[in-house]
Amino acid sequence: QVQLVESGGGLVQAGGSLRLSCAASGRIFSINRMGWYRQAPGKQRELVAALTSGGTSNYADSVKGRFEISRDNAKNTVYLQMNSLKPDDTAVYYCNADIYNWILGSLKLTSHWGQGTQVTVSL
Repeated sequence: QVQLVESGGGLVQAGGSLRLSCAASGRIFSINRMGWYRQAPGKQRELVAALTSGGTSNYADSVKGRFEISRDNAKNTVYLQMNSLKPDDTAVYYCNADIYNWILGSLKLTSHWGQGTQVTVSL
């Protein structure tokens, strides 16, 4: 089994900062891509930022220059540093990881999600 546990959400004023963390644990051979998504009330879940094991990152246009994704491969952990937060950033943030593990004798790539952490940005 694989678990993703997120932390670091909360309430912050506009212009403030938060740092989200997501640690993967369980039966993991290796982790390919790790990323953060968010879902605001009444909206679809959207990609915020993602980072491959090779170091390639991509960001939503709305967060470029304000958010930074990083990871600690030794700890199977991904971080999202969020600066200059805006009320529009208010959402539940979900961690996602594409993980290789052995299933019935074969190496399989499966996608996993965390439980989500609330980020609320007030005026």
